[in-house]
Amino acid sequence: MSHISGMTGFGRADGADGDWSWSVEARSVNGRNLEVRFRGPPGFDNLERLAKASGQARLNRGQVTLGVQAKRAEAGAAALKVNEEVLARYLQLANQLAEDGATPPSADGLLSLRGVLEAPEDDADADVRAAIETQIAASIDAALDALKASREREGAQLLPVITGFIDRIEQLVADAETEAAAQTDAIRERFTRRITELAPDAPGLEDRIFLEAAALATKADVREELDRLTAHVASARALLQQPPAGRKLDFLMQEFMREANTLCSKSATTALTGIGLELKAVIEQLREQVQNVE
Repeated sequence: MSHISGMTGFGRADGADGDWSWSVEARSVNGRNLEVRFRGPPGFDNLERLAKASGQARLNRGQVTLGVQAKRAEAGAAALKVNEEVLARYLQLANQLAEDGATPPSADGLLSLRGVLEAPEDDADADVRAAIETQIAASIDAALDALKASREREGAQLLPVITGFIDRIEQLVADAETEAAAQTDAIRERFTRRITELAPDAPGLEDRIFLEAAALATKADVREELDRLTAHVASARALLQQPPAGRKLDFLMQEFMREANTLCSKSATTALTGIGLELKAVIEQLREQVQNVE
């Protein structure tokens, strides 16, 4: 049996190979649709496409942020070479500054300037980088798997809360049905009292009272609303067993509230109005929780 998932979670995966090491973090929060944002290291151009495809294969809703950090241990001095052209430009500038009284540059200082020392990249290095990119992509998959498991744990915590609200709605609908059954008698009694006070001797009073009370009772009939609320309760329970259900549950909450509002507007007794208002409050609480469902 499938279970609902939440949309908030975290996953991480680390890896290393040779002088390369990397870490991947995946986070997600609530969102109406799925949005995957990626931040990665330079030189690994395929990772963003792979990360987004991996996220779309695993998740349906939520704002997902994927961050990849990768670094390479500094190469030894033998593997470095001096960029003569860049060094010459720095020396020319340094000599001009020295003529104006600046301290002449040291060899260490010159070598530490950006672009003076380079780690040459040959075909073998490009092959290594491609292999590392493949391994980082696997770590992205692992981080997203961990994120998905985290979201499923949130779903397991949400399920009893959501089920409890649905059970409460079902009980309130039953209470409303009991109160609505007594509503016709209450309307007839109230209408009879008012008519007899205003026109106690009017001809055909009994027939008039019956017809008018019947018309008022028809306007106040809430059986359709209660039937639809009962159907919505059944739909909500079915959706919880058919994830991903978040979008459908969002829509169902609107239908719940529409019927509850109509119930309140048709109510002819204080008791039924009270039930309708509590029903609206519980539906709103349920709606807030449903917004966390994938």
